[in-house]
Amino acid sequence: MSDKSGLSKLEILKENSQQLRGTIAEELINGADNFTGDAVQLLKHHGTYQQDDRDLRKAKNPDGTPKGKTFICMVRTRIPGGKVNAHDFLKHLDLCEQYGDGTLRVTTRQGFQLHHVVKSNLRETIQGINETLLTTLAACGDVERNVMCCPAPQKNNKVWDQLQEDCDKVAEHLKPKTTAYADIWLRDAEDSESGSGEKIAEFQPVEEPIYGERYLPRKFKTAFALPEDNCIDIYTQDLGFLGVVENDELIGYNVIVGGGMGTTPSVKDTFPAAGQKMTFVPRDQVCAIAEAIVKVQRDFGNRENRKLARMKYLIFDWGLDKFKAKVEEYFGSSLPEPHAADVTGVEDHMGWNEQGDGNLSLGINVQCGRIKDEGTARYKTGIRTLLEKYGMETRLTARQGIILCDISPLEQGNINAILKEHGMTPAEELTLVNRYSMACPAFPTCGLAITESERAIEGILVELEAEMKQLGLLDEKIALHMTGCPNGCARPYVPDIGLVGKAKDKYTVFLGGNAEGTRINYIYRDLVPREEIISTLRPALTRYKEERQEGESFGDFCNRLGQENMQAHAEAFAS
Repeated sequence: MSDKSGLSKLEILKENSQQLRGTIAEELINGADNFTGDAVQLLKHHGTYQQDDRDLRKAKNPDGTPKGKTFICMVRTRIPGGKVNAHDFLKHLDLCEQYGDGTLRVTTRQGFQLHHVVKSNLRETIQGINETLLTTLAACGDVERNVMCCPAPQKNNKVWDQLQEDCDKVAEHLKPKTTAYADIWLRDAEDSESGSGEKIAEFQPVEEPIYGERYLPRKFKTAFALPEDNCIDIYTQDLGFLGVVENDELIGYNVIVGGGMGTTPSVKDTFPAAGQKMTFVPRDQVCAIAEAIVKVQRDFGNRENRKLARMKYLIFDWGLDKFKAKVEEYFGSSLPEPHAADVTGVEDHMGWNEQGDGNLSLGINVQCGRIKDEGTARYKTGIRTLLEKYGMETRLTARQGIILCDISPLEQGNINAILKEHGMTPAEELTLVNRYSMACPAFPTCGLAITESERAIEGILVELEAEMKQLGLLDEKIALHMTGCPNGCARPYVPDIGLVGKAKDKYTVFLGGNAEGTRINYIYRDLVPREEIISTLRPALTRYKEERQEGESFGDFCNRLGQENMQAHAEAFAS
């Protein structure tokens, strides 16, 4: 028996779960509308979070007694690099209507989420997803999450093909080996004695060569990008591969380690972090270096306190040199210094673009990634119409947009007409601050939400656009990310402006990051009421208008002047 001293309760649960099975199968058929706490934790590794509808928490029965929580599940699909064919996309649209709340959400990690799936429909939903080429396995949990990659379709471009190829290789290499997922969710009904798929085969353990018996101490995130386009925010990942191109050849990657957005303000030792360049590796070593880094985190990450369990804290405690030395030990050889290459730009890939083979791609901006029909804006019906008519490949972006690929230029006018018919705003008619914004779901589905995010950002953007227009700044590329709590799902600690829920209807306002996502921003004002966000930003925006240098972005300006200077100016402005 392994030593369990210093382990959190969850670590012991994972170790004793029969490779992430636990009691999930039994609880699926017990007639209750919710899972127990232990099963809830294990379900995450299968791509599901149990939640409750927080809008209904105060609901009452006809006799006036509390109705109790309305339990629901969020189901997340793992989609490496955001690559989705038309059939699989349409299947998800069908599932959101059949089992969810009628909306499909593109996540900030290039995946799909179905919301409001009740427990009795969970198996059918997951089976439906697996009827495609996709899966929910490892979309959540203490494993490698969805591996991200710049989604822009670049045909006849060997470098872009290789980038996607390496993303797929690492995603497959780091996928858990457990058979629990197939046993619980995918067995045919006729394989069970009861005829309803409940009976699970006797547990037969398999080797987990990368994850071991307890899997990782915490979630792990990886991404691939090229210097000219950091659209997936590579410095916010546990592990980043930044492509190095010489003479039009992808010779390898700078390996960036230790990024992470989550923080707990009440725990002083937690913080958001930008990754650090550790080494350079050629293409044929990406899986080996990824495995070595994951194993170091597996063996030395904090398993006693989950709030300090991300790899960024291990690197902070050890220092980069010690961490690199341990990775070299696991890798089996010394590692060189990183290449000089670094991030130089970012694109959102929205609107019409040439893709290099005579065809076009079309990036469709979907606010907060929520694909729905609401009023005259019928994005869900419009997307369905386009995919059914043309059957094109699609890509999901890290800013929750959709790219339609392989479009003949002859169809451009017809597709524009379909967009207009369904009230889908072309990217060219949106401001850059709108296109570079994103928000987490927050209320009513997320149990961690402190205040609104997705349901608040539209109004905030309208007010911000009005302020920027008055100042003559509407053409500036300013990224705004918003979350309903400090956990940072929408990566709010790296853009020009971050809004992070701190209390009911109050936010911490961050400044000084950038759209390229290469540095951590700083606190500008804390506990700002929702209705005062724009007036709080006004001094900074006004000063930027008056004092910026040639070509200087808003985030670069705020970073150059610094936190104390900007805060003092805001106080003087207010007086």
